[in-house]
Amino acid sequence: MDTVSTEIEQAAVSSKGLLNFEFRGDGTEYFKIWIVNVLLTIVTFGIYSAWAKVRSNQYFYSNLYLNNSNFSYLADPKAILKSRIIAILAFIAFNVISNLNPIAGGVLLVLLLIAMPYFINKSLEFNHRMSAYANIQFRFKASYGQAAMVLFIWPLIGVLTLGILFPLAILKSNEYLVNNSAYGTSKFSFKATYKDYGMIFLTMIGIAIACALPIAAISYFIPEMSILSLLLMGCAYFAVIVYFVVSTSNLFYKSTSLLDHHFDANLTMSGLTKVILHNLFFTLITFGLYLPAAKVRVAKYMSSCLVMHAASDLEGFSAAEQENVSALGEEFGEVFDFA
Repeated sequence: MDTVSTEIEQAAVSSKGLLNFEFRGDGTEYFKIWIVNVLLTIVTFGIYSAWAKVRSNQYFYSNLYLNNSNFSYLADPKAILKSRIIAILAFIAFNVISNLNPIAGGVLLVLLLIAMPYFINKSLEFNHRMSAYANIQFRFKASYGQAAMVLFIWPLIGVLTLGILFPLAILKSNEYLVNNSAYGTSKFSFKATYKDYGMIFLTMIGIAIACALPIAAISYFIPEMSILSLLLMGCAYFAVIVYFVVSTSNLFYKSTSLLDHHFDANLTMSGLTKVILHNLFFTLITFGLYLPAAKVRVAKYMSSCLVMHAASDLEGFSAAEQENVSALGEEFGEVFDFA
């Protein structure tokens, strides 16, 4: 009886409580997929790139686990290829028309900018629709106006306010991404505030000033140490970037919830710095051949820092109704560099 009770308790803990994310991929294993993708894409003049994309995504999704269940990527490479061909033809037509008639090209460029929010929405709809966990697919549904505000208006307000409202622009971007996402029919929500992002920016400014003052003093009083000053400036800039990535990533996940289930993240500057420097060093000395392993290393680190606080078991979610989401939006986004 004690054994049975223990097994029941262990099952209960595994179905609710603190659930860890885990990436079980291997750099050598993914390198084999990556090198085949590169070679076949070259020999097929890019045609195989759709299959390469699906194979890569399937590998990373299938090796990402939560509560011992993995994610999955469901896209059809043929659908991606068709949409990619249409997007490439449209891009070629745009360039030809722009060269032959600059005025018409300008008009098309304006129309393209107007269409950007639509394609961003469609790209996110496709990516979510093709992602699944425990046989339930994700969803994304946002309005054109929401996308336009995130792409154009909020960044412009950030510029016009000399950066004071840039934290608000980032907040609105994350709200757009999370609040319009769903797992089956259950919607995600985002609870961060302008103050949260504002504190991150103020801390970044403080770090930059704290680093800049002694570096400037060295350059001024010891001119022959100018090379050292440049090196220190580069290190300071790197530290600010790492702090920004760590802080905004942790805040993003901590502010995201799915019904009563909450997420958390514990990225650290030292941990992320170690991953970046390790990947940079080995990528350089291998002339880029370490890139697949570097991508796996990043995935392992990121997943190891993420947890889900489950309020109950994860089997109560219902799958959203079936709907046909085209890959065209995503491929337009890639060809025209929207996404």
